Amino acid sequence: MEQFEIHRIISLNVFGHDVSFTNSSLMMIIALFLVTAFMVFAMRSRSLIPSRVQSLAEITYEYVAGIVKESLGEEGMKYFPWIFSIFIFILFLNFMSLLPGSFAVTSHIIVTFALAAMVWITATIIGFWKHGAGYLRLFVPHGVPLWLLVVIVPIELISYFIRPISHSVRLFANMMAGHTMLEVFAGFAVMLPWWGKIAPAGFMVAFTGLELLVAFLQALIFTVLTCIYLNDANNMHH
Repeated sequence: MEQFEIHRIISLNVFGHDVSFTNSSLMMIIALFLVTAFMVFAMRSRSLIPSRVQSLAEITYEYVAGIVKESLGEEGMKYFPWIFSIFIFILFLNFMSLLPGSFAVTSHIIVTFALAAMVWITATIIGFWKHGAGYLRLFVPHGVPLWLLVVIVPIELISYFIRPISHSVRLFANMMAGHTMLEVFAGFAVMLPWWGKIAPAGFMVAFTGLELLVAFLQALIFTVLTCIYLNDANNMHH
């Protein structure tokens, strides 16, 4: 399970706090570099007849833009650069974690929680900035009788404050489970004689393809939930 182990590369201590540069930090920097290189390389020519890389970048851009427009409307496009950055960053991290010998960044709850907390805090700030104290109406569903508010309001508050937890656990748990399954079957295949490796090897190839799909879907789900939380902050759906 070395894929999940954090190793210090450069030891750093600031005011008694360990802020060492680790393999997790390195993978995130590599992901940022690859994302930047991909977008710059894809859009360097902006040809009317796009290359395959340019087509892939444009399809990704338009796909996320469509999600933002559908969830937040035209007004929500001001958040698009931030939402697109989150999607492409998580997508690259998920894909990179499938490479042999790489570190699975999104299989660590501290990373996914940091991303989810950033989304939750941003949505909360936007909600209060746009609606002021009226944002608290989010916890009072429209049409609920007054006598029932004693029950509904605490439930709404709890559901709101656990959003970053559920948001982060969904990504973390799915990526961790998939990588663990691959590790288990790979270890099982190694112990078998050559004639017994065929079935596990075939399963691993198929499961790796499934993991590629899961990696994309988890980045997509994280992005969609981000749009939903921003929509709550902008439009007060209750």
